Amino acid sequence: MGEESWPAPAKINLFLHVLGRRADGYHDLQTLFQFLDLGDEIAFTPNREGRVRRIGADPGWPDDRDLAVRAASLLREAAGVRRGVDIAISKRVPAGSGLGGGSSDAATTLVALDRLWDLELGIERLAELGRRLGADVPVFVRGQAAWAEGVGDRLHPVILEEPRYVLLVPPCRVSTAEIFSAPALTRHRAPVKMSDFISDGWPENARGPSIRSLLERSVNDCEAVTRKRYPQVEGAMERLARFGRPRMTGTGGAVFVPLADVDAEEGKNLLLRLPAGWQGFVCRGVNRSPLIARAGGE
Repeated sequence: MGEESWPAPAKINLFLHVLGRRADGYHDLQTLFQFLDLGDEIAFTPNREGRVRRIGADPGWPDDRDLAVRAASLLREAAGVRRGVDIAISKRVPAGSGLGGGSSDAATTLVALDRLWDLELGIERLAELGRRLGADVPVFVRGQAAWAEGVGDRLHPVILEEPRYVLLVPPCRVSTAEIFSAPALTRHRAPVKMSDFISDGWPENARGPSIRSLLERSVNDCEAVTRKRYPQVEGAMERLARFGRPRMTGTGGAVFVPLADVDAEEGKNLLLRLPAGWQGFVCRGVNRSPLIARAGGE
């Protein structure tokens, strides 16, 4: 068996409500995940040495901190196999941006190697393993836009509008731990009902509820802290304000706004005028992850 390439899509949090701190130090959250047609590409190649190796990784980033390597090692342990694989990741999702790049790489590794190693553990077991790697990993394993609660791992699949977004990533790597430990973080927002935002009865061919409406009726509780500590995130919000109400994803620092059709060309032009070191994308929100389509052979 030769090399196989698999997608690892980015995600956005359409909102992020922090309900309180748990006894284990984590926070209870409510959030709404949607995937993007922007992502990493991961190549998996079996090796005869029976080792899990990351090829082309930053030499200063040890394997025990590499989520893809940890995912492959965890899968081998859970399945009781000693298969070897070389993992090469073509990175497109900026690190430390709130787009879930590392979690998505881990989820793709679990799903792909379950298929390539003929393990057939199934999505439920893979999602359970993913939760041990990070709270966001299960949503990538399941591959469906979702309303999430708990630490972000209790998922209810939803159908949403799939607009184009303009996405800006300023050159700052935001620490999730720093933001969630900040004294100024709002931690006691009252929980909301999913039915206040979306209906779980949308037919499969429906466009889903308006993303702009969702943004107007929700917040990202981490946004104020991140904008104050990372002025470049504030700058990204200001650059996108012409298109509507921008929203930070996760703990930042990526910022997005849905694009109306009449603004599509201006959104692309904005990317041509970004300062040095900034990254920007015009991409589409998708409810079904391309990872799941790949796993299904589509």
